[in-house]
Amino acid sequence: MPPTPQQRRAARHQLGTDSGAPSSRSGPAAGRKKPITVEAIISTAFGIVESEGYAALTMRRVASALETGPSSLYAHVVNKEDLDELLIGRLCAVIDLPEPDPARWREQITAVCAQLRDQYLRYPGISQAAFAAAPSNLDTLRVAEGMLAILLAGGIDPLAAAWAIDSLTLYVNAYSLEVSLADSRRGRSEDGWVVGQDELLRRFAALPDTFPQTKRYATELTAGTLHDRFDFTIGLMIGGLPAAP
Repeated sequence: MPPTPQQRRAARHQLGTDSGAPSSRSGPAAGRKKPITVEAIISTAFGIVESEGYAALTMRRVASALETGPSSLYAHVVNKEDLDELLIGRLCAVIDLPEPDPARWREQITAVCAQLRDQYLRYPGISQAAFAAAPSNLDTLRVAEGMLAILLAGGIDPLAAAWAIDSLTLYVNAYSLEVSLADSRRGRSEDGWVVGQDELLRRFAALPDTFPQTKRYATELTAGTLHDRFDFTIGLMIGGLPAAP
């Protein structure tokens, strides 16, 4: 008897992503279609998110793109949450983790966070899949292990380092989601909800005098690129971490 999707998922958590045995197809078109595998499901899911956004990703939508029924997917993937875990794990698998350097740990942890950000921004809204997900996938755990090693090499208290990983990844996820949402709204230019710096400055200048600080510091409030603010926030977060006793 072939392993169940639940057993395959458990095996992935021990050995890494396991493509599993392909599902055979039936029907007159069976010979013209590639067999269903975990790899095919992952690749198809990424394609949907890249072209249509994460909100469009459902098991039924993936099955339709593969010209099969949802039941064929469930032979390999437990559910949508399992698919989410596979997608985030695949993105984490390409993160370059440096050898921890006590002299450069701040730069190193910022670089890892920036890599995660850039991976998420390739696929609009996909960072939603990382929210409320326990880091049990080996590829995801590899990144957490690398981040922990960097923080410990920097002399950070182990408990503070453990909690900092949660805070940093939560910020990266939220930042990436916000950028994706803004890009999506910007693509619908007719709605006018996303405005640029010049428009914001104009609006702030037109505010009544009951907003004196906003009017006075409008330039500061609108300064910098999104990634400038990303680096600033990561710097604030790691700058306050306590050293180990």
